[in-house]
Amino acid sequence: MEIPKEVEFVINELKKNNFEAYLVGGCVRDLLRGVEPLDWDVATNAKPEKIEKIFPDSFTDNKFGTVAVLTKSKNPRLKEIEITPYRIESKYTDKRHPDKIQWAKTLEQDLKRRDFTINAMAAAPEAPKLKVKKEKHAPYRNEVSGSGLKVIDLFKGQEDLENKIIRAVGEPEHRFQEDALRLMRAVRFAAVLGEGWKVEAETEKAIKKNAGLLQMISKERLRDELIKIIMSERGAEGIEILRKFGLLKYIIPELEEGYGVSQNKHHIYEVYEHSLRSLRYACEKGFNKYVRLAALLHDIGKPRTKQGQGLDATFYNHEIVGAKMTVQLLNRLKFSKKDIEKIIKLVRYHLFYYNVDEVGESSVRRLVRQVGLENMDELLQVRMADRIGSGVPKAEPYKLRHLKYIIEKVSQDPISVTRLKVNGEDVMKILKIKPGPKIGQVLDILLGYVLIKPEKNKRDFLEKEIEKLSKVSESELKKIAEKARKERMEIVMKQDEMTKKKYWVT
Repeated sequence: MEIPKEVEFVINELKKNNFEAYLVGGCVRDLLRGVEPLDWDVATNAKPEKIEKIFPDSFTDNKFGTVAVLTKSKNPRLKEIEITPYRIESKYTDKRHPDKIQWAKTLEQDLKRRDFTINAMAAAPEAPKLKVKKEKHAPYRNEVSGSGLKVIDLFKGQEDLENKIIRAVGEPEHRFQEDALRLMRAVRFAAVLGEGWKVEAETEKAIKKNAGLLQMISKERLRDELIKIIMSERGAEGIEILRKFGLLKYIIPELEEGYGVSQNKHHIYEVYEHSLRSLRYACEKGFNKYVRLAALLHDIGKPRTKQGQGLDATFYNHEIVGAKMTVQLLNRLKFSKKDIEKIIKLVRYHLFYYNVDEVGESSVRRLVRQVGLENMDELLQVRMADRIGSGVPKAEPYKLRHLKYIIEKVSQDPISVTRLKVNGEDVMKILKIKPGPKIGQVLDILLGYVLIKPEKNKRDFLEKEIEKLSKVSESELKKIAEKARKERMEIVMKQDEMTKKKYWVT
């Protein structure tokens, strides 16, 4: 994998000015995996003021000394290249940010402060001379395939990468006490990096021991990590790891209430497992974050509404209770008002009832009004996830396809004279007549013109046609209007047939 020219330019400019420069962190990890990095980060022994002098088109607005170099790249991922001075971090009173930032002199000092071994590697065309004990470290092991970059690996990150292991750098407890968000990041990497990844035993032990530190992290940070987890292909597995590690109760305790809560004859899985299976289907299908969150939370109200035990247990109004609980937890996690409104509707109305020949078009119109036409596709996706999460084999049965057909049918603009740029009053004024059947006949004829050629739906054209029709006899006008109505019905029927074919219904 070739290094982008924008990144090469940044590294070369630093070296021209007699500074060290290395690719570090996630981009090195992804290069070794053969995956295009989302971000390109460079570490250097240059101080922020020196970096800004070398790169006039740059800015820094943080206390960590990171300088963003602006490029003219068309690739969104390369518009900014971040350069960070080597640093040593001291005490973390708030368990998130170091109390004091100290600039380090060497790359080795900088790599030691990083979270996990797979993120604590660097790469450069030439390996530096590092004073390390060979019996403990293997600083150079591979080159990044096809790039000419040598890997600087002090903590066996490549070995963990090959074995799909998330391991803390150095003493795990120290890493988590420095920055408690790393507790969630460990889980996020286990979920995002793909099948087979797991957290190393000592790192897992430290996570469980320090789980309570999450309470010191801002809710916005927890929210962002949560979204990254559920937006991965293994979102459901990520949620389960959070629960097993004792973290979920500090993020979405309401979800954990469903663990071990049995359901009734309509479900073969307990509430919590059903929610995970629903999310898993949403992840597999690549549904958006609204659907994934709604799939995870749609039955969150069941434990609090359960009445009775066994096959006949009931959960009356769990969708209403669940919607109220969802409002509270999303507000707590600082989701935006827009996100909350959409997710609430998906949770509140996920239990909609529909059966062919039982539910009429008026009921479907009411559902569309309640949920919003713009949210209907997502609501149906939540229902599909709910079905698969319940253990049924088919996500989209005939009745769900039929409902899609009815939704589109009732949402289409009716083919009527109200589409015209003129109305009955215009006809009466031009023809100088009083209300009567002739007005409807004229409008039917005009609509026929517009259906054939929509560009004719202009006031000037239609007014001239009205004047022409004033010269047509009443009997002839009636015949022309009747023909126009028949043609309109044929168009309506053809449109309906096409909509039926789209959803494979009869």
